[in-house]
Amino acid sequence: MKRLKQIANELKSTQADPDAALMREFIFYSPKMPLRLHQEQLIATSKQFSLQVFDTYFTNADVSINCFSWGNGKRKVLLTHGWASKALDFYELIVALQQIEDLEIIAFDAPGNGSSVSEFSNLMLYADSVKSIALNYARPDVLIGHSLGGMANVIALQELGLSPDLLISIAPLIRLKENFEQSLASVNIDAEHQNIFFNNFDKEFPVPASHFNLTSLYQLSPDLNHFLAFDPADHISPYAYLKEFLDKQPAIKAKSFEEVGHYKILKSVEVIGDIVQRIQSLH
Repeated sequence: MKRLKQIANELKSTQADPDAALMREFIFYSPKMPLRLHQEQLIATSKQFSLQVFDTYFTNADVSINCFSWGNGKRKVLLTHGWASKALDFYELIVALQQIEDLEIIAFDAPGNGSSVSEFSNLMLYADSVKSIALNYARPDVLIGHSLGGMANVIALQELGLSPDLLISIAPLIRLKENFEQSLASVNIDAEHQNIFFNNFDKEFPVPASHFNLTSLYQLSPDLNHFLAFDPADHISPYAYLKEFLDKQPAIKAKSFEEVGHYKILKSVEVIGDIVQRIQSLH
């Protein structure tokens, strides 16, 4: 977190002419928060293993993702965290899921997040992590994703051609480019200099940031059991974007949870109870 604050302060102080490399670092550097005692205690009870993900975007080399598993049941549940997060931010949900019989709960720290060492990260490294677990460890029957993790799960499922028993998206990010704009605006980067960042993004990556828009990207079958939980007042994933997405995908079962916020929604007793019930109802 200290490095991110340094970058933010420097960008704010040079907003008339912000450094392009620093804007890039601000967007792709994920701050890391240490585990709290209760999270350390839960992780100590897990089976721990590592898998490889090839980083096409920053290092052109393999990077390791640290993975954690609780239980050894037949039904596999995979948790995909959001940006600047980690596996154990699902603490309350993991504890609740442990009460369900015949589950194996799998979580991971995406590259550059939590305990997985990498200088930078991005959405595709999250999606590739999901794919690595599905291909090299266990095919998930239930996928649960928060924020950027919700978008990553959709991309991974589509690229693998998998249809799980249940997909759960918690406050999913719908538009990545607009999220970048919001982040850059938070450190007073104006539209002119934001365009410099996006022009550089287009040169560095095979598709523009605007490509990552779930409203146009989503191709999963309407027969898929997909539950989406959201807070209509969410400022990170605005409801206007979500509504446009849901209007196009009427088969998704969406439910509003008010006054839980983008991050605290993961700790909501009501949200967790709803998720537990839906998993228990699977045949």
